[in-house]
Amino acid sequence: MANEQADIALQAIEVAKTSGKIKKGANEVTKAVERGTAKLAVIAKDVQPAEIVMHIPLIAKEKGIPCVVVNTKEELGQAAGLGVPTAAIAIVEEGDAKKLIAELKKAA
Repeated sequence: MANEQADIALQAIEVAKTSGKIKKGANEVTKAVERGTAKLAVIAKDVQPAEIVMHIPLIAKEKGIPCVVVNTKEELGQAAGLGVPTAAIAIVEEGDAKKLIAELKKAA
């Protein structure tokens, strides 16, 4: 189940990066979630130290924003079209990824 959610989340990021708007990195994602502008937060499981992204799922839950964990920073960076790994990504304007995000909200 969790892997399926991770796949959908990565797909949503790929779609949103071209048709919507994404925020990259733990700080940007934290701000987007705190402000309630994020539609989806995605964090990587292999972030060291974990404290960098630990707070994001908690704030996301508080704000009713779906938060998905993917396995690696590499796959997260790749989905976002970055040449580098990234700890976290938030979709702030879903663009064509609306259906994918709705699917994740239902599963949550």
